[in-house]
Amino acid sequence: MGLPEGTPKEVVAQAAELPRVPEFDPTVGVAVSVDARGAPPHRFVAIGDSLLQGFQSAAVYRTDVSVPAIVAYELGVLDTFRYPRYGGPGGLPLNVELMLRRLEERYGSRMTPWEIPAALFTLRNFMDEVEDYWERGPGATAPVIGTYNHNLSCYGWDLRDALEKTAAHCRARIAAPSDNLLDQIVENNGDRAAMRVYPHWAPAQESMTLFDAAAALGDDNGDDTDSGIETLVVFLGSNNALGTVTQLRVAWSGADYQDLDRKSSYTIWRPEHFDAEFAEVVEQVRRISARHVILCTIPHVTIAPIARGLGGKSGSRYFAYYTRPWIDEQHFDAARDEHITGEEAHAVDTAIDHYNNTIHRAVADARADGRDWYLLDVAGVLERLAARRYRDDLNARPAWWTPYPLPPELAALDPVPDTRFLTADGEGGRATGGLFSLDGVHPTTVGYGILAQEIIGIMASAGVEFRHTNGAVRTDTTVDFERLIRQDSLVQSPPQNIDSALSILGWADEVLDVFRRLLHGGV
Repeated sequence: MGLPEGTPKEVVAQAAELPRVPEFDPTVGVAVSVDARGAPPHRFVAIGDSLLQGFQSAAVYRTDVSVPAIVAYELGVLDTFRYPRYGGPGGLPLNVELMLRRLEERYGSRMTPWEIPAALFTLRNFMDEVEDYWERGPGATAPVIGTYNHNLSCYGWDLRDALEKTAAHCRARIAAPSDNLLDQIVENNGDRAAMRVYPHWAPAQESMTLFDAAAALGDDNGDDTDSGIETLVVFLGSNNALGTVTQLRVAWSGADYQDLDRKSSYTIWRPEHFDAEFAEVVEQVRRISARHVILCTIPHVTIAPIARGLGGKSGSRYFAYYTRPWIDEQHFDAARDEHITGEEAHAVDTAIDHYNNTIHRAVADARADGRDWYLLDVAGVLERLAARRYRDDLNARPAWWTPYPLPPELAALDPVPDTRFLTADGEGGRATGGLFSLDGVHPTTVGYGILAQEIIGIMASAGVEFRHTNGAVRTDTTVDFERLIRQDSLVQSPPQNIDSALSILGWADEVLDVFRRLLHGGV
């Protein structure tokens, strides 16, 4: 597949090579000897975006089953693991699952055409309730907690945000809200959510970045301990490309890509701009005292079902077009409906290949310096899970590809969870999907469990001890997926009105720009 006109020359050069092969050796082939002394007081710390914060179905809400919280549970330290909480009617900015359940309670599993106007009014009232809670109600003021969170992740943030934003910056952006009749999305919702992540109990903490807070945790150790943090995981950079599918447009970064305000017009970073940003991230991570560090690669954005592939792809990695999930093959019109082309998707994935090569080199360089850094190839894991890209198209599979072995508890479910958009069977259960939540971008709870299991596997190979809550050392390091299944309402009993409600989401996105704004940079 070719590349569209205007593709940066670095991407064109990358595309001339064979597609990147994932790296499933976390050590990237470089041995390191670790001088571990004592017991670090902070067993696990995370710096990331929504994929670590616990975002799903367009809201950060159940942070107790975020990836870091799942890891902390399996470590036996969840009771001392510090993470932000988000209450109210479904968290921030708008919980699509809760919204659909409200509609289902009132109109049943399938709405008739004459019920849609009333359903839209119900939707508006729900959005108004959420907005009032966070802008004028109990959620308007972030609690002041005089300590540092262990989960330092903020949804919607790209590399520059993590490098530069502080609590003081976020506070300044939260202006006096206005109760607009049509615009019911919580204003500055990302900044409001970040205020619950950041330390802000004193001027010194108000000016800290995510990396500063992690460094403070790393420095919290005595002479008998080599590091304040045992394991640090860093998963950033997805939002430097995700806008291509949440906004369905490809806008390459310009010279002002480091400007916190102006960069919002870009949906994907040129390779040289990503490299410059990531070099700063590496510099910041190197100053954090952590015994083990795990860097994660960036998933290819067209695997997530937020972008529905149409137009056929037999033998190719890409469909002819990618559009909104509520538009089907029969009704899609390239002249009318928002979309990106397969050629554009190829360019985006190729840029992400470059990003991931950069992340790979950062781990290799750190290990060559004697640092115990590891690579978690999330992109490779997702490629092995991808249903429509490879699993269902034998001719498109690269030589390295093998299906991802799901945990037995997930493989035993009927239907087996996959990466398709979640749909209901009309009888209280699922028809398709199960690994992605209702925003089509973020995993379900069991999907997050898969990522947590990958992190735990690397930690175990690094010699990290996992304990039961009673303190006894565990002989296995397997995630308790039965627990996660019990907590995953989308896998257990999804809203049965998903199909008919998608038409409402499509209307809201077209008229009010709701869906685009909920997911604009929302990882």
